Amino acid sequence: MLQVGLNMPRSPGGAAGDFPTAEPAEDDNTGPGQGLCPAEMFGSSPVTVVITSETDTWDIDASSCLGCGQFVDWDRMPDLEQQAPIPRDILSRPLKELKKLAREGAWAASRPLRAQVYQQLLQQVSCRLVTPDAAVYRDVASRLFGKLSVSSHPLPDFLEACSMPTYCLNLEGVTALKKILICVGHLFPDITYSPTLPSLVALLLHYSEDEAQCFENISRLIASNAPHASYIDQSFLAHQASCMTFGDLANKHCPAAHKLIANSSENIFEVYSEWLSWLFHDLPFAYAIRVFDVYLLEGQKVLYRIALALLKQYRLSVTSSELEGTDIKADLQAFVQNIADHVTVDKLLERAFGIRLFSRKEIWLLQMANRKALMERGITMVQSRQSFHLAVDMQNFSSSIVSAQEMRVVWSWIPERFSLFPPLLLFSTSEDGCSLQRFYTCCEGYEPTVLLLKTTEGEVCGAFLSSDWSERKKSGATSGFFGTGECFVFTVRPRTERYEWVFIKKPELAKAVPRSRQRSPSPCPAALLSSSPESRGSSSNHLTVPTPQRRGRLSPFLAIRHFLLPSKTASMFMAGSREGIIIGGGGGQALSLDANLLWGRTEHCETFDNPPLCQENFKVQLLEVWGFQNS
Repeated sequence: MLQVGLNMPRSPGGAAGDFPTAEPAEDDNTGPGQGLCPAEMFGSSPVTVVITSETDTWDIDASSCLGCGQFVDWDRMPDLEQQAPIPRDILSRPLKELKKLAREGAWAASRPLRAQVYQQLLQQVSCRLVTPDAAVYRDVASRLFGKLSVSSHPLPDFLEACSMPTYCLNLEGVTALKKILICVGHLFPDITYSPTLPSLVALLLHYSEDEAQCFENISRLIASNAPHASYIDQSFLAHQASCMTFGDLANKHCPAAHKLIANSSENIFEVYSEWLSWLFHDLPFAYAIRVFDVYLLEGQKVLYRIALALLKQYRLSVTSSELEGTDIKADLQAFVQNIADHVTVDKLLERAFGIRLFSRKEIWLLQMANRKALMERGITMVQSRQSFHLAVDMQNFSSSIVSAQEMRVVWSWIPERFSLFPPLLLFSTSEDGCSLQRFYTCCEGYEPTVLLLKTTEGEVCGAFLSSDWSERKKSGATSGFFGTGECFVFTVRPRTERYEWVFIKKPELAKAVPRSRQRSPSPCPAALLSSSPESRGSSSNHLTVPTPQRRGRLSPFLAIRHFLLPSKTASMFMAGSREGIIIGGGGGQALSLDANLLWGRTEHCETFDNPPLCQENFKVQLLEVWGFQNS
C-alpha cells in the first residue's frame, strides 16, 4: 500500500476512502458550496489517506457522493463503525439480501457507500407521478430566497411546536435544512403536521451531494404511494393514529413495560405519543442512522419494531419503585438519549427484528381503525391534543368491583381507539338483578364491552369482548362463537394479569398452516350446563364448546379472517344462549356463567392459553358490564 499526504476534510475516525479524490462533476447548482472541491468547502487540514491496491477495491461510482459531507460539523461527529467486509456487488443484490446487510450494518463504515445506497434506494421508491425533483427545487429555491437570508422566511406551519434536531450539521447544513423544509411547505401544501420530517431531512443531508438532491429524495418519501405503507405521517390525524397503533403494539408485545407505564403515568397515551421522537430526535446519531438504514428499505413497520425494542430494554433497566413520583415520559427520553450505556446498536436491532409483528397490511388496518376512532371523537387538529388521554376519570369513576386505579390498568389493555372513550356502566347484578335475559337487553347495541366479576371468595377477573352480544342471534338455533382476536381475559385480584389470543404471542403458528386444515370438522354444539352447583364438580359437565362463526367486519389486524389457523378451537372468543355465556374455548373454557349469573367455572382454554382465572368452580358475588361512552 502507498501512503500519501493530501489536504482533505477530516471524516469521522479518519476512515480511508470517505471522500473520493475524483473531480466534481460540472453542475449549474446554486445551492451552498456548489462548484467547490471538498477541501475548499471545509478548509484544509492535513490527514493521511491510505490508497489500496486495485485488487482490494470494490465497485462504486465515486461521482455520486462528491459533495457528501459538506453540510457536516465533523468535530461533533462520532467515529465510524469498524469496517465490515463489503461484497463487491452489494448494489446489485436482491432486496432480501440488502435488508439483511442493512440490519447487519454493512455500509455503516463507509460514507460513500451509504450515500450511494441511499440514492439507489430512494430512486426506487414508488411514488406519485407528479413528484418534485432536483430541478424543481432549484427553480423554487431561486425564486423564494434569491439573495435574502433564510431567517427572513418563516418555517412552514406544519412544523409548529415540532423540534428541529440537526444531527451534527454545520451552519451551512442548518441553513440547507431550513431551505428544504420551506420548499417542502410550498410544494406539498397538503402537509399539515409532520414532526419527524426535520430529522429525516437532517439525516439525508449527511449523504447528499447538495440541497437539490436531498430535496428530491425527501420528496419521494413524502409522495410514496406503496400499498398499505407510508414513510412519513403528514397530518395530525395520521400522526396520532400511528401513536395509537404503537400503543396497541406495545400493549400486546411489551406487556410488562406497558403495565409499568400504566401504573406510573397519569396519561399513558402522552408517553406513547413520543415514540417517533425516541427514534428521530433522542437516539444518538450513530443509532439513528442505523435505524434510517433499515427504514429506507423496510418502511414504517421497522420503526415500530425498534421503538418496541427500546421499550423492552427500558423495562429491564427500571423497577416500579424507582418510577414512583417520576416523570416517566422524561425518564424514557433520557434513557433513549443514553441508550449506549445499556445496549449496542447491533444488539438493539437484533432484538427489534426478533419481535414477531403481524404483516404490514394488518398493521395498516389497525392504523385505519385508529384513524376512524379519532375522527369519530373529533380529534383531527393539533389543538385537540390536550383532550387526548386515557379516559378513566379517577375522581368520578365508581364500581362495586374494582377501584379507579384498577380500572385504569384494565382500560390501558384495551385497544387505543376504544380507550379514548370513558367507561359507561351498562349492567350490574346489584342494580339489574341476576338475569341473563336482562344482561343481554342491557348490553346489546354496545361494542366492545368489558365484563367484570367478583366471586364470593373476593377474587376479581373478567374479559374484554370485542363484539356486540347481539351477534349470538346470527347463529340461529345453534350456539356459535363470534368475536375477534382482540378479545382477552384477565385477572385483577389477587394478581393482575392479562391473557390474550394465543396467536398474538405466537403468530407463527398461524402462518405456515395449510388452508385445507381449516376445513376440519367443527366441534358439535351441545346443551349448556344447568345451573346446579353440584353438577360443577365434574369437568365433563361444564359448558360445551359451540361452533365457531365468522363475521365480516372492518377490524384491525387481529380479525380471524387474516389468519390460517391450525384449529377452530383456537379462535373461540365468545358465545351466548338462553342457558349461559362462554368466553374462550378449546380444551376448556376460560370463563362460563349459567343463566342465573350466579355460578361459574374457569379453566385453561386453547384460545387464550390461560390458567384458571380464579377458583375453578365459583359463585358470583357481583357482575358488571362496562361499555364505551362515545357520545
